[in-house]
Amino acid sequence: MKATLTLLVTAVFAAPALAQSELVLGYLTAETGPFVSLSRTNEIAARVAVDEINAAGGVGGKKLRYITFDTAANPGQTVVGLRKLAEDDKVLAIIGPFSSGQVQVAAPAADRIGVVTMAMASSAPKLVANFKYAFRNTSDEGYMFDRVMRTIKSRNLPATTAAVAYANDDTIMRVMGEKVFPGLMKKAGVELVATVDFKLAAFDLSAQVSQLKAKPSDLVGMGALPETAVKLAQEMRRQGHPGRIVSGSMIADPELPMRIGREGNGTICPTTFFADLNDNTRKFAAEFTRRAKAAGMERQLPAQFDAATYDIVLYYAWAMREANVTGDPKRLAEERTAIRDALKRMKNFPALEGAVSFGEDNDALKPVYVQEIRDGRWVLLETHAAPN
Repeated sequence: MKATLTLLVTAVFAAPALAQSELVLGYLTAETGPFVSLSRTNEIAARVAVDEINAAGGVGGKKLRYITFDTAANPGQTVVGLRKLAEDDKVLAIIGPFSSGQVQVAAPAADRIGVVTMAMASSAPKLVANFKYAFRNTSDEGYMFDRVMRTIKSRNLPATTAAVAYANDDTIMRVMGEKVFPGLMKKAGVELVATVDFKLAAFDLSAQVSQLKAKPSDLVGMGALPETAVKLAQEMRRQGHPGRIVSGSMIADPELPMRIGREGNGTICPTTFFADLNDNTRKFAAEFTRRAKAAGMERQLPAQFDAATYDIVLYYAWAMREANVTGDPKRLAEERTAIRDALKRMKNFPALEGAVSFGEDNDALKPVYVQEIRDGRWVLLETHAAPN
């Protein structure tokens, strides 16, 4: 009986010590849902980062670990997952969520709890500017598309007239179609001659393309996902519309050039990750591909949202070191805030995507790589350095 009691006492006191030997993050994944072609592989990138950090000794000698919750990219499920990770699992900070619709509800919830969240894909302008704990490792789509228009001008590409085609049932795509494209095209001196919209899951875009063809334009700004880019480009060429598709970062799928075929030649979009940029990006891309193949993933090349997820883990590890985070449950609120404050001080961090800092609106300031589809591959047209 005495020996049993001793074992029980030992177990009770050993458990907190074991918990404090790790630093635990939460991860609001989107393993299912409308963005799955872009989001499903993000966790591969997070695992690469965690494995590299732990192999190098961890953070202050402590291993890094994360706990996942699949939101299915659903805003309601996102809040449920955030509260579960923050209140039940007591995580120090949270990777994700993915989309702007999710961030709209996650940001106020994170502020109420006092835990940092950091999105890897949300890019609706100024979405987290007024929150204390919500960050985005993404660049504002307006900031990015402005670089697209600058590149078009610097290369003297035809751009006298433009049209806009966008999905009207998604937050960021609606913002792109109604505000970002029209505003920045007008700023660049391009005349907007037509606007059409459709549902995100639309299968047939022939009616919309007929409207576009009735008022032909040099550019067609497309606010939608890669799958829709394929449909739109193919239908435009079938109907004889010669305009160049330009878009935001949501279509920056590394496999889009192969999927879209020759009909997509000339398509231009911005990205914050170009896999063939340097030795560091090529090394990450090779490891990502190895793991994606082993997991049987349909897409095996890393996209910008995978790179952004990898970098989020690096930012958190850096912030934990800067803040001397211990993982002590009694200091949870204090250490969560210390992580936030360290991130706000971060300047020119040597991330996978380039030198990264956080601006006053809690969005990452990073380089923009403007790329064009040419015969089955993305070609880098121009690099725009991050603002100081």
